[in-house]
Amino acid sequence: MALIKWTKKYSVGVKAMDDQHIKLVEFLNELHAAMLKGRGQSVTDSLLKKLTDYTLEHFTDEKAMLEAVTYPGLTKQREEHREESRKLEEYVARYKQGDQAMYPQLLLFLDKWLRDHMLGEDKLYTAWMNDHGIR
Repeated sequence: MALIKWTKKYSVGVKAMDDQHIKLVEFLNELHAAMLKGRGQSVTDSLLKKLTDYTLEHFTDEKAMLEAVTYPGLTKQREEHREESRKLEEYVARYKQGDQAMYPQLLLFLDKWLRDHMLGEDKLYTAWMNDHGIR
C-alpha cells in the first residue's frame, strides 16, 4: 500500500518539477513498503541515500528554475528548502547512530513534508512559471 498516491492535485503545473515530485513519492513509497515488510533496516541505507540525494538535487533544480524567471517567492522557497534539508540531515544522523525508533518518525516527517511541499509553497509558483512560459 502506497503512503502517497500521486494524483493531479499534487501537480504544480511544471512538468520538470512534477516529474521530480513523482520520483520523490516513489522513493518514499519504496521506503514505506520496505518498512511494512520488516525490511526497513536492510534497505534503508540505499533508499535513504537515494531519497536524500534526490531531494537535494530537486531543491537545486527548483531553485535554478525559479531564479531563471526571477520568482518573487524565491527567498521563502530557499528558507523552506534549508529547513527541510536540516531536518532530513537530523534523521539521517539519527539513522547512522543506530536509532531504529526513528523509522516511523522519518516516514511521518517525509510524508508530511512532501505533501506540504507540493501542495503548499510549490503551488504558489505555478501561475508565475506558467506566465513565464514554463509548463
